[in-house]
Amino acid sequence: MSEAFIELRNIGKRFSGVHALDDVSLTINKGEIHCLAGENGSGKSTLIKVIAGVYQPDAGEILIDGKTVRHLTPIESVRHAIQVIYQDFSLFGNLTVAENLALNTALRAKRKTVNWRAVHALAREALDRLGVEIDLTAELETLPTSGKQLVAIARALMSDARLIIMDEPTTALTGKEVETLFRIVRDIQARGIAVLFVSHKMREMLDISERLTVIRNGRKVVEGPTSDFDEGAVIRHMTGQDIVAEPYRWSPPDGAAPAPRLEVRGLSRPGHYDDLSMTIGPGEIVGLSGLLGSGRTELALALFGMQPPAAGTILIDGRPVTLGSVRDAIDAGVAYVPEDRLSEGLFLTQSIKRNILVTSLDAMSRWTVLDLAQGDRMARETVAAMQIATPTPEKIAGELSGGNQQRVVLGRWLLTNAKVLILNGPTVGVDVGSKAEIHQKIRELALSRGLGVLMISDDVLELAQNCNRVVLMHRGRFVDEWDGDAASERVISETLKTLT
Repeated sequence: MSEAFIELRNIGKRFSGVHALDDVSLTINKGEIHCLAGENGSGKSTLIKVIAGVYQPDAGEILIDGKTVRHLTPIESVRHAIQVIYQDFSLFGNLTVAENLALNTALRAKRKTVNWRAVHALAREALDRLGVEIDLTAELETLPTSGKQLVAIARALMSDARLIIMDEPTTALTGKEVETLFRIVRDIQARGIAVLFVSHKMREMLDISERLTVIRNGRKVVEGPTSDFDEGAVIRHMTGQDIVAEPYRWSPPDGAAPAPRLEVRGLSRPGHYDDLSMTIGPGEIVGLSGLLGSGRTELALALFGMQPPAAGTILIDGRPVTLGSVRDAIDAGVAYVPEDRLSEGLFLTQSIKRNILVTSLDAMSRWTVLDLAQGDRMARETVAAMQIATPTPEKIAGELSGGNQQRVVLGRWLLTNAKVLILNGPTVGVDVGSKAEIHQKIRELALSRGLGVLMISDDVLELAQNCNRVVLMHRGRFVDEWDGDAASERVISETLKTLT
């Protein structure tokens, strides 16, 4: 029988009278991989912060190694060998890899001078535990997301952790990077360290965990061995409903191929991509995938005027356009939803209304004077059309869930004369229920407005279900393409695995 490391019994937590957690019990055994699942706003983050000592529960008790722990603080949580790797990793981007890894040890030692040889030896030992090679002298901000994550895991292991909590660890990882992470998680487990894997990605939960707990609206709805669940059951427990996605299949109206909304011919930018040609028709959703560094994001930035190509032609509705700036792209009818909505897509401290109207100021101004009443009306209509869950458009965008934030970014383009919509990771960090709703909204926009949609994603299932055509990019070139039913999840995934 497994021995419990930490037990949470009947935990309750309120904020302003609202139950964030209501009578939640959770047991994590020594050396097990336990998955905590739930939609955004279900209470996952609150539960993590209770375990980390950030929040004090209003009810219930916490036991570690069978002993009740009263008033668990962040310091006490660390002393009990609990380490949390948050989504932002909580690392220092301006410090080197070695400095990030050795910092806590150096602070504990209270030395007045730095022994750089010891710092590098300590950092190398930490990475060797994971069996990975990372340049110790590289500044952390220069690493890809997968590299930063490995540094965060290595730092946690340096503290002789007994429980590592990983909060949405695969959000920005490619398929191969996820495989590497899973290998490391299993190696950690083999050393007797427990892992709480927090996610809303169905297949990853089922692949990596031994036990699964689902919470919804602050309450635990089910717990048991992972073998007792399939994807449909997990979705049903998370959302309270069955979500069935039908593949998106597009065909030209009246059987005649219309003029492309977007056409690129021989697009090149040395060091990033070379001789790219493609077309997207009105109402088409074309998927684009590839390994990290394939050039797909650089292509998106070129089409939005942020990194103009060195050669080639871009046509919108058959008319050649020069996209030398973002203003040029918007004027030409190109809309872009970036990969990182938090740092690139939203003004988090501003209202929903201001975020929606930011691309439409010209449309609501007369003689350089803004028509505020018109702006209010446009914002309210967009909130309704995009089904953004908010009592008012004046609510701060940073207070919304991930799914609602993504609806705000999408909604702002409804107010422009967009003809081409580029989606870079359209549902990254979005829970399964919101993801299905966003997918449906994208389909509706493509068909009702005749948008040509380019959907860039690492989520192969997302591409297979929502794109009538999928293109694979590798080392700056288009190397494969599938239409209709041929664009299956299995075929795309197997092809991706062959790329190096």
